[in-house]
Amino acid sequence: AKLVYQLNKYYNERCQARKAAIAKTIREVCKVVSDVLKEVEVQEPRFISSLSEIDARYEGMEVISPNEFEVVLYLNQMGVFNFVDDGSLPGCAVLKLSDGRKRSMSLWVEFITASGYLSARKIRSRFQTLVAQAVDKCSYRDVVKMVADTSEVKLRIRERYVVQITPAFKCTGIWPRSAAQWPMPHIPWPGPNRVAEVKAEGFNLLSKECYSLTGKQSSAESDAWVLQFSEAENRLLMGGCRKKCLSVLKTLRDRHLELPGQPLNNYHMKTLLLYECEKHPRETDWDESCLGDRLNGILLQLISCLQCRRCPHYFLPNLDLFQGKPHSALEAAAKQTWRLAREILTNAKSLDKL
Repeated sequence: AKLVYQLNKYYNERCQARKAAIAKTIREVCKVVSDVLKEVEVQEPRFISSLSEIDARYEGMEVISPNEFEVVLYLNQMGVFNFVDDGSLPGCAVLKLSDGRKRSMSLWVEFITASGYLSARKIRSRFQTLVAQAVDKCSYRDVVKMVADTSEVKLRIRERYVVQITPAFKCTGIWPRSAAQWPMPHIPWPGPNRVAEVKAEGFNLLSKECYSLTGKQSSAESDAWVLQFSEAENRLLMGGCRKKCLSVLKTLRDRHLELPGQPLNNYHMKTLLLYECEKHPRETDWDESCLGDRLNGILLQLISCLQCRRCPHYFLPNLDLFQGKPHSALEAAAKQTWRLAREILTNAKSLDKL
């Protein structure tokens, strides 16, 4: 009870302050990004900004850390392509023309390779050129510049924030074969209705560098699209104290686990929270009074993953979210997480200082 009291206090003070600060940053950043994307749209109407403000929240904006954001820019019309994820590229899939003769019917005809794939890299490269031109023309050109040395489209705003803009397709009504093992048949969470909702929600295909393939420079890799399930994950985290728990984890990460080599990001926290939901399938396990137990469980699981140097993606278990992270950074993060967990477990009042 003491821990729950302290966690609620922590949530009301630290987490809400973090949320308010990020909301303010998002408003500032979105003004600039919207202006750049308007300029892009004028030059190339196929790239239409999907960034929209709904109830003072921006749809299409993911918070990676308090200074780092990702805007997903949804592209139109994918219809003439088949979605292929045969597991050869973990975490990725390719879009292949369903019929060679339909090439001319595609809105993206010039980005289709000779072998009939819609190339994520070619689209991104074209988009990068457009964004670079838009940055020079937009009304915020004094405060925004492109980040060089990357094939990603990244903007640095006011020298403080980095925003990645990622072209994407929304895939609804289908579910990837590489995620077919979900949900595990022997685990009662989530129930069949929620599973149906999540699968109907679908997933996104993003044009970005796929970290599971770093170093394997094949042509398929550069044409491949990265699978992303953010809407599905958010739907699974509805109810009980799940979102509150995530908020506490993100705040602890931002304040204490922002380490050299960037071993941990907020997506790792979200992933481990989803696994915790499976371990504690009953709704009563997510009552406000259980917040401390759930938090401890996740922190201990995080230490275990860091020590084993493996954190499987929730929907795509073949994809390791720690791939490419320096071992020394994972080791340092394990020690720091252990210090944090021990502090919270042995002295609830320590949250006042954390």
